[in-house]
Amino acid sequence: MNFELAPELEEFRRTVRDFAEKELGPHVAQWDKEHHFPVEVVHKMGELGLFGLTSPEEYGGAGEHGSFTSLCVAIEELGRVDQSFGVTLQAGVGLGINPILTFGTAEQKERWLPDLVAGRTLAGFGLTEPGAGSDAGATRTRAELDGTEWVVNGSKQFITNSGTSITSLVTVTARTGTRPNGTAEISAIMVPAGTPGFVAEPAYDKLGWHISDTHPLSYTDARVPADHLLGERGRGYAQFLATLDDGRVAIAALSVGLIQACVELCTSYALERTSFGKPIGAKQGVAFQIADLEVMLHAARLLTYRAAALKDAGAPADAFKHAASIAKVYATESAVTATRIATQVFGGYGFMEEYPVARFYRDAKILEIGEGTSEVQRMLIARGLGLPVE
Repeated sequence: MNFELAPELEEFRRTVRDFAEKELGPHVAQWDKEHHFPVEVVHKMGELGLFGLTSPEEYGGAGEHGSFTSLCVAIEELGRVDQSFGVTLQAGVGLGINPILTFGTAEQKERWLPDLVAGRTLAGFGLTEPGAGSDAGATRTRAELDGTEWVVNGSKQFITNSGTSITSLVTVTARTGTRPNGTAEISAIMVPAGTPGFVAEPAYDKLGWHISDTHPLSYTDARVPADHLLGERGRGYAQFLATLDDGRVAIAALSVGLIQACVELCTSYALERTSFGKPIGAKQGVAFQIADLEVMLHAARLLTYRAAALKDAGAPADAFKHAASIAKVYATESAVTATRIATQVFGGYGFMEEYPVARFYRDAKILEIGEGTSEVQRMLIARGLGLPVE
């Protein structure tokens, strides 16, 4: 039993860490303040190969040299410096590339993947609606087949990577009919950016993730060719549920990066800041809080990379789903706690935007919500134990 990453993955970690510290570190505070999405950095992430870590070589990806675990390592290291860049990668691969890679036709893959894998473009996935979040089956967006075209009408909200200057498409879930039992038939349809009737509304003014691109979307008689159906008609909801399992582990990795940052920032500050003639790290009240952060870090990292290893090993879907939910709920809730502790350790300075702990504190809360709330994770874990929870 080995709890360490392979040497080549640790070398890859150092490469991404170096990139994050040099390309992101000096600028993220200003970009966060300006709510600026730097497209040029996304292109650099693509040049480093980060968007292709789960894709075959034929589309420009890493092929056998990449893995889901390597994607988690990259997300963790980006998230250690800035959470917005971590989620940009997470969504770009997990919600943009992977659905096409997993469910797309050969023609769809050839058309969209090379640019997405290279980081020249981004794609989003439109699932959430004003009345359909965790209850995705309550989708109200509709798509009707009119001859050789789908006509899409409806709205989506909280969609990442959906309104950038390099967004190439957003895959949207929509009702495409009614099943014999009266339930909605939900399918996934790819709607290219620039399609008449498809509008990325003004970006949200968010609590955190200020550098990340997030928009509400509207569809008014947006027409796309019939061959833009992604996967099997009526399987859109099931396809997205499978996509979410990967996303939960990736969000756990993003959380691990945040906890790592809190440990490092607090340790450094506790050694430098003095009170009553001694470093505050000499006080048990401070030192024990930082020790708790270290415990949370190790536990969250082990849970996260165990789930990622199950994915890479092709473990049964139920086993991976269970591990993904456990990693997600523990790592994200630990990250929220870690930022609260870090802010407390920094005292009044932790309340000032000039210190990164303030930004991390704002960024943390969404981790417990996106890709399935903590409540949903507990429901899935309970069901995995055979409990008939609703």
